[in-house]
This record gives sequence, C-alpha cells and structure tokens, in this order.
Amino acid sequence: MSSSTFSPLELGQRAPPFRNTLGVDGRRYSLSAFDDKQILVIVFIANRCPTARVYGERMKSIQRDYKDNAVQLIAVNSDSQYLHPEESYAQMVKTAEEREYNFPYLKDEDQNLAKGFGALVTLHAFILDRERRLRYRGRIDNSRDPLLVRTSILRNAVDDLLANRVVKLAETKPFACPIDYV
Repeated sequence: MSSSTFSPLELGQRAPPFRNTLGVDGRRYSLSAFDDKQILVIVFIANRCPTARVYGERMKSIQRDYKDNAVQLIAVNSDSQYLHPEESYAQMVKTAEEREYNFPYLKDEDQNLAKGFGALVTLHAFILDRERRLRYRGRIDNSRDPLLVRTSILRNAVDDLLANRVVKLAETKPFACPIDYV
C-alpha cells in the first residue's frame, strides 16, 4: 500500500485510538493505558532497519531522561512479518531483549496504527500532548550519525510542550527505511 491511499494524521488532530496491541512484554496495550502520561512519543521502528538500530540508544536515553516528567516513549513495529520474517513478534521480543529497550515495543499486526498516524518510514516519530493531539511529527534529530547530531528536534518539541509553549518546529522530514504496507 502506498502512503497516498490513506490520510496522515494532521497536526492538532487527535491520535487514532488503538486497543489490544501486543507488546514484547506479553501485555496488551491501548492508548488509554498511558492516560497517566502527559506526553506520548510514538516512534515507528523496525528490527532490520539500520537507521532504527542506530537510534536505539537515543530512544532509550529520551525515555530515561524524560520519564520523571510524565513522558512515555512507545516504539511500534508495523512492518509485515510475511514480507520480512525478522519483523515477527518473536523476533521483536528477541530484539528488545538484546537492545535492552526501556520502553514498550508494540506489534501493529494489521498496520492500522501506522496508517492512522500516516507513518511513512521506520524511524518516524510522533508526539502527542495531554489531550492526545498531534503536536510534532518527523525525525528525532538532524543526523543518523550520533557524532554529527547538532539539533535534538524531538527533545526540543517535548521541552516546548512541557513548558506549555507551542512547538517551534512541528514537522520535519523523517529519514529511514520505508514501511512495507501490505
């Protein structure tokens, strides 16, 4: 499925609800499971994507640095296990253990979550405010290479929201591997 066959979530719109989405911890998650969090950061990733691999440490750092501010990072894998066996739930569990993820990692089996957000690639980040309205979408920072990062775009957006400011840079072009819609 191409990205042109569904409409992406627009800035300011409420996030699409999700229910009964399986996490690598064996729990079933819904959007309401995070009602105690002020901000949700949802990042679409894939096990095999080299960009997602190099961002693992940065995502863990974001979760660690903001957890006391009621911010929750959630990773979502929407790639088809039928096209890519390494994207199966079993492989996700293994990947999360190996990479020591400190955030929920969910399997979007029917790809409805990715379609609802309009996720295009695996590393596509979305920030939701307290009312679960989209306030940012795009990349995490300015470079795949951690040594070349000069702007932490996602962190700046989270900081804006925590300070009750309008997000200064609300959209950037993500870079990474395309999501394979079936």
